[in-house]
Amino acid sequence: MNDATGRTSDAGTGGPVLVTGAAGFIGSHTCRALLLRGCRVLALDNFDPFYSRARKQANIDGVTRGLSASQHALLTFAELDINDAPALGSFLDAHGPSSVIHLAAKANPRLSVQHAAAYMHANVTGTSALLHELGLRGVDRIVIASSSSVYGNLPTAPFSEEMDASAPISPYAASKRACELLGYAHHHLTGANVAMLRFFTVFGPGQRPDLGVSLFLERISTGQIIKLFGDGTMARDCTYVDDAVSGVLAAHDRIDRFGFRVWNLGNSRPVTVNEMIATCARVVGKAAKLEPAPLQAGDVQLTFADLTRARAELGYEPVTRFEPGVERQWAWAQGLG
Repeated sequence: MNDATGRTSDAGTGGPVLVTGAAGFIGSHTCRALLLRGCRVLALDNFDPFYSRARKQANIDGVTRGLSASQHALLTFAELDINDAPALGSFLDAHGPSSVIHLAAKANPRLSVQHAAAYMHANVTGTSALLHELGLRGVDRIVIASSSSVYGNLPTAPFSEEMDASAPISPYAASKRACELLGYAHHHLTGANVAMLRFFTVFGPGQRPDLGVSLFLERISTGQIIKLFGDGTMARDCTYVDDAVSGVLAAHDRIDRFGFRVWNLGNSRPVTVNEMIATCARVVGKAAKLEPAPLQAGDVQLTFADLTRARAELGYEPVTRFEPGVERQWAWAQGLG
């Protein structure tokens, strides 16, 4: 994975980059991309049981696979919950990060409907705790994961960063909007440079098992039934993980030019659920077995990124279309990628 700028070093920050949620999907890819740049990486994860520890451990193991010994030595990993203030403070004091890419979160809008308090604790309280500790230590380059879900069911698409984001339809989306507001307040109070990144349905090798492409590939390949929620016309702006990571690194490098900024990181080519399933069936080479089901609470009808700002300010340009990306994810799932 290469970043949008091609720079090699500690990204101009003079010290290690802290990545939270490092054993997750986007987090592990981000850590690897930073190592390939020659950055020192401080990787944290609490191994939340949302999906298997073995899957997350495989993500961490994959971060350094095939890298040189010198690149491997740039990685420091710790199992740590950002809500554990004493442990987090001790880690920061011991390692002195000069910048942070905060990707740790509880995900999945549907599940958040039943577990709102847990989502607020992990996402909002956790982000607040992290920002407090960073503020005490003067860390002034911070990138925080948000989500396209903050847009809710806006009537006009594509969604630009200037549009209203005050009507989330799930606790998860509300938690991500709250994190954006926390990021701005932190910037206002401390002067730190803070980037908020609205991710749009990231997929690719290592994707979480609960997400569409991963789930569709698994169920089609094993002959299991796929529940089709609604009529299949819901659409998602599916973004290949390497493209998303290029945007993460570009935001990390350039946020000091803006102070506080929100950027969309999408593909700007929405794919309906029907198209997703058909593509996965084509790639696997088997027919999908479908079972109609009602729409689920917390699901938005459409995500569609306006990339005007990200293109102009980050040089962000997604290059991987949906089907080639699914082919790469399927090859990885079979152990061929």
